[in-house]
Amino acid sequence: MTSSHRRALHLPMKAPRSRHVFRTKRRPSRWRHLGSALLLGSLGALLLVGLLQLLERLDTFLLLSNAIANLIGGLQQFLLGLVQLLAVVLVVVVVLVALVLVVAAAFRLVRAVLPRRFPVKKQT
Repeated sequence: MTSSHRRALHLPMKAPRSRHVFRTKRRPSRWRHLGSALLLGSLGALLLVGLLQLLERLDTFLLLSNAIANLIGGLQQFLLGLVQLLAVVLVVVVVLVALVLVVAAAFRLVRAVLPRRFPVKKQT
């Protein structure tokens, strides 16, 4: 098992001619391009005809004006809620600052009332 001869690593001398990674892809045929173009064009035309039918049946300007009014109303409510939230945050910050000032004043008052202690010097 323990021999002094080590097996050498043998690598292949030739690389394969072509790998799947580097192969060029075939272009789709003209018929396939033509078919997909016709399908896309007919789908777009059908959608446009359907939209034209929809516009004839509905009062589009009324629908559009209602949608814009609803959007503006929603934005107003959102902004009003945001302002109210900012007001609450501002009140909380003011309360925290007031509490810090009261606690600092209490510490200073206690330090002012209590007698000062002078360190005792040791005699050598």
